[in-house]
Parts: sequence; structure tokens; C-alpha cells
Amino acid sequence: MLNSSFYNTPKIIIALDFCNKKSAMKLVNLLDPSTFYLKVGKEMFTTLGCKFVRELHQLGFNIFLDLKFHDIPNTVFHAIKAAADLGVWMLSVHASGGKEMLISAKKALKSFKKNTPLLIAVTSLTSLKEKNLKEIGIHMSLEKYVLTLSKLSNDCGLDGVVCPGREAKKIKLLYGNSYKIITPGIRCYSDNTFDQNHVITPKKAKEYKIDYIVVGRSITTSKNPIKKLNFIIESMK
Repeated sequence: MLNSSFYNTPKIIIALDFCNKKSAMKLVNLLDPSTFYLKVGKEMFTTLGCKFVRELHQLGFNIFLDLKFHDIPNTVFHAIKAAADLGVWMLSVHASGGKEMLISAKKALKSFKKNTPLLIAVTSLTSLKEKNLKEIGIHMSLEKYVLTLSKLSNDCGLDGVVCPGREAKKIKLLYGNSYKIITPGIRCYSDNTFDQNHVITPKKAKEYKIDYIVVGRSITTSKNPIKKLNFIIESMK
């Protein structure tokens, strides 16, 4: 079982980017649940559902259920309650759903007095470029867009944001260390960037004071995922 002990560095969330349970568990069984967090996204949740999330939770892992809820406030309210009932550690919504939706999502967690999940808002996907923002009618820089949605999420009482790495340091300065920053698109220099347009190295993630880094395909497509994880850990020391 792989363990890592490092101080004052981003925690690692491993995205289970697999199409079947057998492949996912082959990696999961190598990991120390006291150190590594797991992300269950749309593919695995659609394939394996709530039962799989509960199984991972029973193994002692903190689960980031990353379904990026984005709907009318009432629908998101009930979806958040149902997701929180699974005992997950963190949930995501799209900040672009607007103020009423974000407030409704936060209210859905009020009844969870103990072990309330963190509620995190996705600002901009790391695959988006500024030209993509213009295509959907958003005529501002990517940085300003991320900062605008971060402010909205903070104003609505959310616990933090998912954002590209380059904006993380500014968000920390604005809202303090308690406001959590989660950053995907983490790549070592030799990695394929796939469809990510905003990538940073693990070392940069530490410099930018990011709380959690999400590593997916650079681990799940690796011939030796444990060696790659150890390299990421060492690069952040």
C-alpha cells in the first residue's frame, strides 16, 4: 500500500478515470486512505452508481463526488441532499449556475450537522480557452471570469472553488487560507496534456498554495502509477 507523508503541500485527489470497477479497484487497493483522496466523476458514477461510492467510503477513503451539479435551484437542492447522504467528503456544483442556485445548494447541507461535505464551485474548466468563453457570450478574460465566479461562490458561503492553477494564488490572497482551492490539469513535464489547456506541474501547485490537486489520466494511464505518484510527491517536497 502506497503512503506519503509530506507537510504543507497540496493533498492529492486521484480521479478514478476508469470504465469498469475492476480497473479502478486495482489502483484503489494500492492506496492509503489516510493520505489519498478519491474523485468519482460522471463516468464511474453513471456506470457503478451510489453503491460504488459507499464501498469506497467504507474502505476509509474521503470521496470527492464530482458531478458538477448545474440546474434550477430546487433540483440542485435535492440533488445535493441525496449526494450528501452517501457520506461523501466533498461535492461540486457549477458556479455559473448563479447566486440562487449556489445558495440553494448550501442550504441543502444545513441538516447535516456532523461531517457536512465541503461544497465546492467549479469556475472554469481547464479545457476552456478565452475564445471558448466568447463562443458562449462571455466577453471577459479567463482570469477575470474565474475571479468573478470565485467571488460569487465566496459570497454565497461555499467552501472553495475548482479553478486553473494560475488563478489560485490570487484567490487565496482575496479570501484567505480557509477558502479551499482544488486544481485539476496537474501534469509532470513529460506527461501528455490530453484535452487540458491549462496545466501546471505539482511543484507549481505548491508554490501557488493550492490545497488539493486532482490527478487523473497521468496516473490512470500510466504503466506504473505508483512510481508516478511517488514522483509527484517527491516533486512537491
